Amino acid sequence: MTEIIPAILAKDINDLRQKIANVVNITKIVQIDMCDGKFVPSSSWPMQKDDIHSTSIILEEEEGLPYWEDLDFEFDLMVKDAIKQFDFFVRLGAKRIIFHLEAEEEKEFKDFIDSIDPYTRENLEIGVAINTTTDLNKIFPLINSIDFVQCMGVEHIGFQGEAFDERVLSQIKNLREKYNDLVISVDGSVNEETAPFLVEAGANRLVVGSALMKSFDVRETMRELERLG
Repeated sequence: MTEIIPAILAKDINDLRQKIANVVNITKIVQIDMCDGKFVPSSSWPMQKDDIHSTSIILEEEEGLPYWEDLDFEFDLMVKDAIKQFDFFVRLGAKRIIFHLEAEEEKEFKDFIDSIDPYTRENLEIGVAINTTTDLNKIFPLINSIDFVQCMGVEHIGFQGEAFDERVLSQIKNLREKYNDLVISVDGSVNEETAPFLVEAGANRLVVGSALMKSFDVRETMRELERLG
């Protein structure tokens, strides 16, 4: 069965808490989209100056992320040079971290991935996101160093509700043909209409944002997407 992961783009910690509450009893992991206003035009929690207080409380272990006892968290880092803030994201409570290939220096990035402390690496999955315009040859040298690839299903990232970009289907097919056991996740414009095509192409994780957040019955929408996979 295809893994369905709710995606949350939060304005602040209170918005994050409210949106996680909508899915806390129907999933085991949530993706938090983190936008810095530099790599992508939009900005979101926890990348704004006003978020310093809420993140410091978490970092100082006074309290964890909302519902941390019930959920694991996947951080989608739409952040320029995110490797320089790696320790910050790990301490926030990530189970999985997704770096965007275009946001990092290629050679420096591979060296960084290969140098992560073994203990940290054992407890943290690393994924790399690629855009629909990314040359796949750029991801191939990283495959043996990461746990999964996230293909973006939209051309303009950092927003929810963007139009589906069909170029992602050929990317998924090419990756699946080359790497039979690779975990391929898709994020962006995943809904009941696009999910069957994504799974048929070879995706085995679907990250769902606006289709869930705008649903009148989140649990049923999750189940329907799982059935489509």
